[in-house]
Amino acid sequence: MQEHAALIAFADALLAEMNKHDVIETASGKASLLRIYRDTRFSKEKSPYQTRWGIFFRRAEKFRRGSYYLHIEPGNSFAEGGFWGPEPHDLKRIRDEFAYDAQPFRKITSAKAFRETFGTLQGEQVKTAPKNFSKGDPAIDLIRHKQFLLVRNFSDKEVLSGNFLKEANATFKKMRPFLDYMSEVLTTDANGVSIL
Repeated sequence: MQEHAALIAFADALLAEMNKHDVIETASGKASLLRIYRDTRFSKEKSPYQTRWGIFFRRAEKFRRGSYYLHIEPGNSFAEGGFWGPEPHDLKRIRDEFAYDAQPFRKITSAKAFRETFGTLQGEQVKTAPKNFSKGDPAIDLIRHKQFLLVRNFSDKEVLSGNFLKEANATFKKMRPFLDYMSEVLTTDANGVSIL
């Protein structure tokens, strides 16, 4: 399939660019592609293929947490990165850090380049305060999160432009302060001592 070969070449090129500013565990562009076949066993819709391409890159080594995802679909393309489903102990560690001092994180998410690219932090949240956290905590807006995601949408015109590889890479590069902050939190205890 010609489109598949072109996507592998794109993913290989994107991986090479990303490895210039991060260390990616994913071995190749081909290995980064999510399966295109749909699981139709329990669906009324029996089309065998997805209507999108997905590219997923995992950061390498124990001190680099988080991952990158690129979704390509007509009318619904986006770059996303962060933490989709933190383990319960990781989620508690993040929330504890926000309760202790959310200012370093707020500085990252209020930076002009961050806001222009991603807007605000995305992801599922609990409706009220999680267990053992106060509704009146100044960081409750962050503590309520169960997911910590950054999202940038792309128009079809942007995806089809000759500049898309550069834009996708630049978007992922702008996620680094967020990912590096979260990595530091998740690899240290409340006193800042490495737990790995």
